Amino acid sequence: MGRIALVTGVTGQDGAYLSQLLLGEGYEVHGLVRRSSHAEVHSHRLNWLGIAGDVKFHDGDMGDLSSLIRIMRTVKPTEIYNLAAQSFVAASWQQPILTGNVTALGVGNILEAARLESPDARFYQASSSEMYGMIQEPMQKETTPFYPRSPYAVAKLYGHWLTVNYRESFGLHASSGILFNHESPLRGLEFVTRKVTDGVARIKLGRAKDLQLGNLDASRDWGHAKDYVRAMWLMLQQDKADDYVVSTGLTFTVRQLCETAFSHVGLNFEDHVKIADAFKRPAEVELLLGDSSKAREKLGWTPEITFESMIAEMVEADIARLRNGAH
Repeated sequence: MGRIALVTGVTGQDGAYLSQLLLGEGYEVHGLVRRSSHAEVHSHRLNWLGIAGDVKFHDGDMGDLSSLIRIMRTVKPTEIYNLAAQSFVAASWQQPILTGNVTALGVGNILEAARLESPDARFYQASSSEMYGMIQEPMQKETTPFYPRSPYAVAKLYGHWLTVNYRESFGLHASSGILFNHESPLRGLEFVTRKVTDGVARIKLGRAKDLQLGNLDASRDWGHAKDYVRAMWLMLQQDKADDYVVSTGLTFTVRQLCETAFSHVGLNFEDHVKIADAFKRPAEVELLLGDSSKAREKLGWTPEITFESMIAEMVEADIARLRNGAH
């Protein structure tokens, strides 16, 4: 029997890179997509990687258990990767109920569908470093207490513990990856890294003069999504399910992010970056720094792409997009 993967959130950054990895490993890849009146919207990242035609799409919704059961019954997956979420932290304060329904309760729906229809499939849950919030330890690992600071983080925490509960209650091979920030040219424009690299590209090309940002002193442990989806896959290749922090162990401020991106095109960020209170969070997470020792030791995983090369790749991709008139 061949390996069959079902990926929710397949049209997002991680879903696209994960699909590319799985196809390269010989998987049959199926993706959950919500119904949209704009069919081209849901596959633009997969198109960018040249793999949209290789993924089989299924209409469904994380809030609709019946659709998940139907898809599970049709696909008969050997591995399930739950990447679907309302994943923009800032929007979670504006849409806390939607965030809870999708990012929290949606995990219960997909786990229940897996328990009923594919109990032997291996399950991956995309947990988040945002769950640590107001950090309780200088470096966060699997045993660090959680202190979520946004509706998004609270919703992710629900999904994380529910995955643990289904593993312990029903014996599912269900693992969670507590992933720290991971970026790429496929990152959405609403996220600060892509907002910066797109802003740099526009300023370099003479299409803008300034870039408005919020807290320049917030620090994050930023890695590349291509490295992080490899960790997801490795988790489901283990005999025993478990939870793993995935991080680089290095931290950079938003200020350093700006300096790196602007200097790549020969500009001084201080000449262009403006502070706007509208982009500051109601409750800020000042620092996230992950200890991925467990993943490195048990999975044999290590990040390969540096922060500097990742930002350079993103800036160049945004310059190319703008010159070509692409989104």
